[in-house]
Amino acid sequence: MIKIKRIYEDYSKTDGYRILVDRLWPRGISKERAKVDLWIKEITPSNDLRQWYHDNLEKREQFQKKYIAEIEKNFDSLNEIKKIIDDQKIITLLSASKDSKPIHAIVLQQILKDQS
Repeated sequence: MIKIKRIYEDYSKTDGYRILVDRLWPRGISKERAKVDLWIKEITPSNDLRQWYHDNLEKREQFQKKYIAEIEKNFDSLNEIKKIIDDQKIITLLSASKDSKPIHAIVLQQILKDQS
């Protein structure tokens, strides 16, 4: 099972293996409170893509396509997560986004589900 959660929500044992999927460390969250098992910056949208999306929020589908293209170029990080999925029953993708289900985490979740 692959879940998505805001890092600002309380930790739960039901989160399983927690992976931070943001390029920047979340403000105001200590490493102890975050309880992050893995932080893979390379699997997140590039700075250019993040900035483009924030300026073009109405272009959600284009963002998804561009982000998928970036992920497909990053085999090592994707394979690292796939190995963890093979070993863990539950994975929680963590994000500091204001959205409860940030688009980049949804895209990554779908890719991981499709390939596992």
